[in-house]
Amino acid sequence: MTSDLLLKYFPELTAAQQQQFNRLPELYRFWNDQINVISRKDIEQLDERHVLHSLGIAKVISFLPGENVLDVGTGGGFPGIPLAILFPETQFYLVDSIGKKIKVVNEVATTLGLVNVKAFHQRAEEVNEKFDFVVSRAVTRLKEFYPWVKRKFNKQSKNTLPNGILYLKGGDLADEIAESGLAVQQFHLSEYFKEEFFETKRVVYIRA
Repeated sequence: MTSDLLLKYFPELTAAQQQQFNRLPELYRFWNDQINVISRKDIEQLDERHVLHSLGIAKVISFLPGENVLDVGTGGGFPGIPLAILFPETQFYLVDSIGKKIKVVNEVATTLGLVNVKAFHQRAEEVNEKFDFVVSRAVTRLKEFYPWVKRKFNKQSKNTLPNGILYLKGGDLADEIAESGLAVQQFHLSEYFKEEFFETKRVVYIRA
């Protein structure tokens, strides 16, 4: 059951949030049968590999009420949907270049009553708004990703980390970070989550 795993790491979840998280597996199974947005293998491990993985960002930072967060290449809504459940007073703007995936995101957000989620069939380069943070889950290498979003940040920072990118990545990133030429801070998810899946997973933070 989703809430058992999440409550282990996020014991402060309200009853309403637990209910929303508990609905995710059935919703994604239903929509995955219509529009394939998650691999068949991963749909059976949605709680760990998608929901909890997305919430790894919340172990690094707590988004504040009124902050705006852009999720680039959201796919079926990760990490944006789990983060929007956890931070209901933060605004999340989810974009993906594949329209059918955004249809799923909108359906899930509507069913869960997530009024803090807006989802658009858009490429990151086409987004004109400014944000406090950009989140994403390994859509491409850092060298390619950074130019898409580098001009999309609000100048004033309010949070414990200055405005910037929070990027979920896995594996050995040494070459990729060197290639990007960016100043990067890494947070290893194995320090927060004990499941084997998280051994090589991390949040990469890049200041705007």
